[in-house]
Amino acid sequence: MGNKLTGIAASDGFAHAKAYPLVQPDLTVSKQSVEDTEAEVERFKAAIDQATEELQTIRQKAAESVGEEEAQVFDAHIMVLADPDLSDQTTTKIKEDQVNAAYAFEAVADNFITIFEGMEDNPYMQERASDIKDIKKRVIAHLLGVDLPDPSAIDEEVVVIAEDLTPSDTAQLNKKYVKAFVTDVGGRTSHSAIMARSLEIPAVVGAGQITSTVKKGQELVVDGVAGEVIIDPSDQEIEANEEKASEYESMKAEWNKLKDEPSISKDGVQVELAANIGTPKDLEGVSNNGAEGIGLYRTEFLYMDSSELPSEEDQFQAYKEVLEGVDGKPVVVRTMDIGGDKELPYLDLPDEMNPFLGYRALRISLDRDEIFRTQIRALLRASTYGQLRIMFPMVSNLDELRAAKAIVQEEKDKLEDQGQTISDSLQIGIMIEIPAAAMLADQFAKEVDFFSVGTNDLIQYTMAADRLNERVSYLYQPYNPSILRLIHNVIQAAHKEGKWAGMCGEMAGDQLAVPLLLGMGLDEFSMSATSVLKTRSLISRLDSKEMAELANKALTECTTQDEVVKLVEEYTK
Repeated sequence: MGNKLTGIAASDGFAHAKAYPLVQPDLTVSKQSVEDTEAEVERFKAAIDQATEELQTIRQKAAESVGEEEAQVFDAHIMVLADPDLSDQTTTKIKEDQVNAAYAFEAVADNFITIFEGMEDNPYMQERASDIKDIKKRVIAHLLGVDLPDPSAIDEEVVVIAEDLTPSDTAQLNKKYVKAFVTDVGGRTSHSAIMARSLEIPAVVGAGQITSTVKKGQELVVDGVAGEVIIDPSDQEIEANEEKASEYESMKAEWNKLKDEPSISKDGVQVELAANIGTPKDLEGVSNNGAEGIGLYRTEFLYMDSSELPSEEDQFQAYKEVLEGVDGKPVVVRTMDIGGDKELPYLDLPDEMNPFLGYRALRISLDRDEIFRTQIRALLRASTYGQLRIMFPMVSNLDELRAAKAIVQEEKDKLEDQGQTISDSLQIGIMIEIPAAAMLADQFAKEVDFFSVGTNDLIQYTMAADRLNERVSYLYQPYNPSILRLIHNVIQAAHKEGKWAGMCGEMAGDQLAVPLLLGMGLDEFSMSATSVLKTRSLISRLDSKEMAELANKALTECTTQDEVVKLVEEYTK
């Protein structure tokens, strides 16, 4: 029997191959005196240029292989490389201290990292520390003349093992050869785990000491469903894994048969399974996975992809492309959700102690309404090309909703006065992600056409636990009865007013949550496109009346997340 390690199941699937450690080279930097500081500055600039070119290539590969949204992380890395503070301070240090570029750059970069890591109340800035670490490694490798690991050069079937995989590592994985990856650290919501799911590569993260336990060439069996890795497996363990892999492939083939089928429960209740997208480039995944619409179009990527505010015409073309690209299926477009962990350099937003609780999303739109009006006009003009549903994010009170709706009405009136036709089937809704809105859902329901629950933020706000902070990650509890009661309240409030309720957070595609959500009467489930068919298959095997009983027990009898999980597992065996 082989040695078994258990981690977090980050991406479904099974694999058996030899271990391929992604070993980092020795990037130890020593201090050296330099006489020709101008030449050293030029060497530094050349290293920055090389690193930028590499990242642009990696970003392009990532956009092609895992989608535009996941590729966005490299824009942050490229932006850090272009930061004048980083380069100016390094150049000054080289000249004033007459030291080598690698030493100067490391000192400056480490100083930035220390400052950002110390900002425990600012998750966005803490993430920037991670970006600087990644680019620091890349620039110093060029200055030292050593090669970084190149995952794209792997040309045999392997299981990649690493302490952690940076987004740039993951984007270069070729699924033809990389059968799985296992890391020492990480969680289900890390960039590498999300990319693994998009690539459909089995992954186990947070496996502890995989890199110190396994040597290159050792055989590994990876179970991405259970989150288990077997080192030096026996013949019986290999055979058992192959059986699981075969069953999984058969299941995927069965799921694929449901591509053009409606999403209907065992007892005939129909729901809508939609996909979340970031840009029009993601439409192919929507189509290939049989999604019945788009439940969340994150328009902020239009803003983040540009060095200035996107024009009305640019936005109109993007919205039109998406609406036409789904052949009349509904499209929920979320208005600009900037702020929190999504910054725009050209907007010059204020630094904040708590950006997730600060000046962001609809709050910016209402304060700087010229930006909002441009987006609304583009959406209204595009409305005749499909079934458009406009959704406002981060709504906490009715005054905000009414102010946003008033702007929509004003722009609609102006456009119609100019002879522009606006769809008469246009819907206006809100994203429920603030507990205050969830509690007042009965009043909001009178003034909107729909709700969509954004569980990622709703959970962290309800539990007062930053979902990016590993120290409190145990409090990120989607099945906690308090979260379930808020969601149930939202669904009931919508239905009482004859409105529909959807969900566009990670929870909508969670196979443990789906039975509860079906039982609570959720109308629309929006998730990553690759989860749609698996969820449709699950719903087809569930009886909605039995799930209603299950949901009622979870809501009234369970007191902890663990109790809810145990209850669902027993019910759905």
